Parts: sequence; C-alpha cells; structure tokens
Amino acid sequence: MKLLFTVIRWFVGILFIFSGLVKANDPLGLSYKMQEFFEAWGMQGFHHYTLAMAVIMNAFEIIAGVALIVGWRMKLFSWLLLLLIVFFTFLTGYAWLATNPDGSAKFASCGCFGDCIPLYPFQSFLKDLLLLVLITVLIFFRKNIKPLFSKNSLNVFFIAAAVIFSFGFQWYTLKYLPVVDCLPFKKGNNLLELRKMPADAVPDKFDYLFTYEKNGTKQEFSMLKLPDSTWKFVDRKQILIAKGKNNEPKIKDFDLKTEAGVDITEHVLQQLGTYYILFLRTTEGIKSTDRWIQQVSALAAQKKVIIVTGMPDAAKALFITNPALSQSILLSCDVTAIKTAARANPVLYKMEGAIVLDKWSSADFKHIK
Repeated sequence: MKLLFTVIRWFVGILFIFSGLVKANDPLGLSYKMQEFFEAWGMQGFHHYTLAMAVIMNAFEIIAGVALIVGWRMKLFSWLLLLLIVFFTFLTGYAWLATNPDGSAKFASCGCFGDCIPLYPFQSFLKDLLLLVLITVLIFFRKNIKPLFSKNSLNVFFIAAAVIFSFGFQWYTLKYLPVVDCLPFKKGNNLLELRKMPADAVPDKFDYLFTYEKNGTKQEFSMLKLPDSTWKFVDRKQILIAKGKNNEPKIKDFDLKTEAGVDITEHVLQQLGTYYILFLRTTEGIKSTDRWIQQVSALAAQKKVIIVTGMPDAAKALFITNPALSQSILLSCDVTAIKTAARANPVLYKMEGAIVLDKWSSADFKHIK
C-alpha cells in the first residue's frame, strides 16, 4: 500500500509540474484561452487580469507538484490541489459540452497543456477526472506520506527553488518569446502552406431547417420539403450533423491588407530574397524614443522592413517622425492572428519568401542579423 501511495504521489506531482511547465513556456497562450472562457460567460472585464492569473496558476502547478513529491505541507497542498482540480474539471467539462448555435463545439481545446500538446476538451475532462480521484485518495491517506528528505531545510530548499524557477522562467518567456515554439509561426515554417486547408481535410456536414409562415402559423421545413409560394420565408437554421476532421488551416485570418483594404498576403509572402516583418500588437506604453525603435530603424535603413499591426493609425502616428520606419510598408492584419504570431510586443521576423528564418522579441533586437 505504501508503494501505491508513493506511485500516485509521484505521478500526480510530475503531471502537475509538466502541465505547469508546458503552459509557463507560453503564459500568453493560457491568458488568451482564459479570455475565450470569459467571453463565453460575458465577463470581458476580466481580460486585463488574465495574464497575471495565468502566471500565478502556472507557478502554482509547478510549486504544488514539487511540494507533493517532496512531501512538504501535505495537508495544505493536497487540499489546494483538490480545489484546483475541481476547478479544472469544471472548465474542461464546460469546454467539452459548450456548443455554438449551429451545434459545433465552442472550444477546440481547453489549453490544459498549452499549444504544444493540444487535447480535445473530452480528453482533458477524462484526465481531470482521473486526477480528481487520485488527489482524493492522497487526501484521505496523506498521513502516510512522509517527507522525501529527513532534513526539513532540504524540502524547503526545493520549494524555494520551484518558486524562483516558476516565476523566473515565465518572466523570461514573456520577455524573450517561448523557449519551445509550438505555434504555426515557428522558425522553419512556410506560412503560405499553413494558410491552406490540409490535404486530408474532411469538411463539416450541415443540414438546414427553414421556417415559413402562412396564415399566422409558423412551421419548419427541411431543404428537401420546402413549401409552395403561398408560404412566407421567416428564418433559416444551420444544424451540424457530422463533425469534420482536420478541416481548418493551421494559420487562420492571417490576411495582410493595405490602407485601402487590398489583400496582398500572397504578394508579400511570395517575394524573393530576405526581408523582415515587424509585428506590432499594440502601441500602448511605447515611446518613439524607445531603444528597440532605434534598432529597427537602423535595420530599415538598410533592409526591407514591413510593419504589420492591427492598429495602423496608431502605428503611423508612432513612427511619423522616424525617417526609415515612416517610409516602411504598413499593413493591417487581424488582431488574433498577430497575437499568435507575436507572443511579445513587438516581434521581428526574418523572412525568406514565406519561410520564417528567425524571430526576436524587442528585448533581443540587439541580436538581429
């Protein structure tokens, strides 16, 4: 029995550490996923707090996992883990059951293991149910769990190290981009190819119900049994009857448009030679005297730099006094696509046609080559 408790303890501890590390590699990704849930619940006011919530949650998973393995403060951490897993089980259950009006799933994934290991909501829900059972077992038999080290100072040392690492690692990834890039805009990827529908895509199948009215009575009809012209059309409903598979491109809504609204994505990504794309998510908090602007300006004086932003007017105002950047091509793009491409603000890409050769956050622009 003692061996079984040890195995459960290590399994749960390692799983929480792994889950926290994967998400700590990209805290903004979890932040955006939280915003999806808040939007579904009509609670957009929490958007400003999701990054802080993501950082704290990721850190807690790592710290709690370490505490469980070393057996430190088991009463406290076992109950905290139970509360956390109950919350996670609710979220993954909601993500699994929530649907759009057309019957399609509202959430493609729950973000439990970030973008590196995307799980369907149902898979995540089953995983959380298993953890709920295992953590409950640990709570009932926590008195049988002894600290890993006889010297309490060693246990405290590992907890302190976990605290420093979990927050320090996230500070690094937020400032310098994720250590492991699991997004479709990672180095080496062909952006044009990833904008296409996969070759093995199976489309969703839909049916339609039409509502017609006659003499004050409304009635629904299928597409194959529409009424005659004496009925007046009222509404149409789209119903999902068969979910497709792999039927979305890896990169969506990445459409580069000029000030006139002309889509020139293909033209930009098919050009020959090396060029750079500066992704600017927002101009908030940025000054024209910031060091990174001077670094990119020096680059733009020698190389082709294209500025891509969801706020073209604000970007134009920011660079208006900069001789090089004010003359650079300025394109607009969907904000969500920019959030995926730029996990910092700003991010500079080095491109060869549609291939991403390299990328840097503003904190690393000194290494531009």
